[in-house]
Amino acid sequence: MTATGTALGSPASAPAPRRTGGLGRRLRQLGLLGFSQVGLTVLAFLAQVLLARSLPQAHFGAFMSVLSLMTLAGPLALFGVAEFWLQRFGREGPRALRWVRPSVRLVLACSAVQVLAMVAWGLLDRSDPLPADLRIILAPVILAQAGMALSVSVLQLRGTYGQLAAVQLAPHLGRLLIAVLVGLLGLSATTAAAGWSLVAVATVLLSVGLITPFWRGRTRLEGHAGAVVRPGRPPRARHLVGGAVPFMFGSLFYLLGMNLGVVVSGEFLSAEAAAVIAVPMTLLTAIYILPRVVYQQYFLAKLHRWSRSDRDAVLIAYRAGTVGMIAVGVLIAAVVAAGGRYAIPLVFGAAYDQSATVMVLLALAVPLRFGSASVASLLTSGGLVRRKVLYQGLGSAAYLAALALTIPLFGVYGVALATVLSEGLLLVLFWSCVKRNVVGDARLPTWSEIRRRLTKE
Repeated sequence: MTATGTALGSPASAPAPRRTGGLGRRLRQLGLLGFSQVGLTVLAFLAQVLLARSLPQAHFGAFMSVLSLMTLAGPLALFGVAEFWLQRFGREGPRALRWVRPSVRLVLACSAVQVLAMVAWGLLDRSDPLPADLRIILAPVILAQAGMALSVSVLQLRGTYGQLAAVQLAPHLGRLLIAVLVGLLGLSATTAAAGWSLVAVATVLLSVGLITPFWRGRTRLEGHAGAVVRPGRPPRARHLVGGAVPFMFGSLFYLLGMNLGVVVSGEFLSAEAAAVIAVPMTLLTAIYILPRVVYQQYFLAKLHRWSRSDRDAVLIAYRAGTVGMIAVGVLIAAVVAAGGRYAIPLVFGAAYDQSATVMVLLALAVPLRFGSASVASLLTSGGLVRRKVLYQGLGSAAYLAALALTIPLFGVYGVALATVLSEGLLLVLFWSCVKRNVVGDARLPTWSEIRRRLTKE
């Protein structure tokens, strides 16, 4: 469970990096990621507040509805390659560099298709000019999402968490600046979208610089010590597509739970309804960053390694991680439910009073999502990825069905109800699968054994 770096393309006799205490190092790395996530959460929240208070509610709703649509297009553009890299490098080490070039080409092709589709939609469907223009202007956000996701995987594999923290903060700083200018100068929703696109272009350029060393095969990998290894023959396209598809669907299903309610509200209720649901969903997205930091940005690459070589570490992650995440989720849900009822109208304005009630209902989903993130992380290794994606698909289908039933009856409150029900279903599915296929009849470590293991390394 200690991490070292291997310089690819450097002499095999090069001195190995100095090892540091395992627990202290992990806490520092998580601290860096946590600090950056708190920062980007605050920046994203402030940007949303400024836009909500600066734009007419219908225009803000249209902006958020289209932006949510771009977010949903992101996994189709990325095609699961970012998480696929973590899996392949966790299994193959430096040999996995053979996957980089063909997978980057795949991402570029898929991104181009998504961008062109959004632009064509905006040009052909002019029934409502504002959303149509926003689809065209915000299309570059799709490519930026893919580039940032690949960059984050690169930095995870290198173990450079400080740089990862800074890279993630940069786009949010740019968006906050745009939101400030929109508020100060009284700019329109389309101008705000143009600013978002400029930030997206800058993000793409930053991502190119970070991915280039991987493209050239000259980089350092955390947790893979030893002599220089040649990457080997590039894989066949069908192997790449087959390996990445489960991760693509997994990301898509994850984002459906966060963005589909806003999109559906905008399409079938009104732009004002989309604005009402977008505010609590923005807060929920910010809250859900915590389990994503812990499992997607820090532990995922390690879990891929542990699944093949460290059974005890997997059992520790199951017991300590699940109990800890659900406990934290319950605490956060209580704070959000109590404070959101009064804070949302105060911060966003009286027009969003209904959003506060929606937030109280959505708080019930927080501990469910935190628990799901913990147990689902154990299904990303050991051949269980497809089963995890299957359960995510069932959860998304249940979410769609619940939206179809509850929105006509309860309006925006139906979105909250459908969200809670689908999160509960996912937790049950993930937990039962992990208990059956990962834990089995193994003896779980005691809390004293967990403490000794963490403090020893």
